[in-house]
Amino acid sequence: MRILLSNDDGVHAEGLASLYEALSQDHEVTVIAPDRNCSGSSNALSLQQPLRIQKMKNGFYAVNGTPSDCVHLGINSFLDDDPQLVVSGINHGANLGDDVIYSGTVAAATEGRYMGLPAIAVSLCNYQGGHFDTAGQVVRDIIRRLGEHPLPADQILNVNVPDLPHDRLKGLQVTRQGRRHRAEAMVRGQDPWGREIFWYGKVGQEQDAGEGTDFHAIANGYCSVTPLSVDMTAYQSLEDMQTWIEAL
Repeated sequence: MRILLSNDDGVHAEGLASLYEALSQDHEVTVIAPDRNCSGSSNALSLQQPLRIQKMKNGFYAVNGTPSDCVHLGINSFLDDDPQLVVSGINHGANLGDDVIYSGTVAAATEGRYMGLPAIAVSLCNYQGGHFDTAGQVVRDIIRRLGEHPLPADQILNVNVPDLPHDRLKGLQVTRQGRRHRAEAMVRGQDPWGREIFWYGKVGQEQDAGEGTDFHAIANGYCSVTPLSVDMTAYQSLEDMQTWIEAL
């Protein structure tokens, strides 16, 4: 299978190299990734600057753009043959609950789906790295399953893997997104010239983390597999909204 591999931690990230090593055992893998860390970039596209692509000594391609740029460029212009699957990761740190809104890892997979391809985002739930090999094996297993049962056309898979040896992983659970509390206050400071600056504070603690959520699966030693829809329409609200609009 031809796989386009990207990430949001940048082309030099350990998780990217580890996933390439795992997937290239069975597949033809091309790596196109940002030339720097783009964590938190969500689905941003670089519309105000040209994109440049550079081949690295290890054969990976670095782009001066976002994760979404990398996937779009790879599929729409750079690659001679379209990939058959887009994989994004392995992210350094979890993408659980509300995280998916901001995640460049998830966005790269979403861009693949917008371009008509099945896509997987995978994250290891440890910012310091660790058992990337476990996450790589999980993705290999999922890809084999996708060959037999393809994803629906409007969905991607968001995969989170606990930082455990593979033989200690309890299994895989299909989950829904949990939800966090409101994020902590931003950190106020000053730059060297005395001008006021702000840093983002810590993410909120888990609010909805009960059984069935991605948070709960990870906390109990399971890999979380959450199908995400790229169509964000709130279908359950269409009828009520129609009534609301007609009353204007």
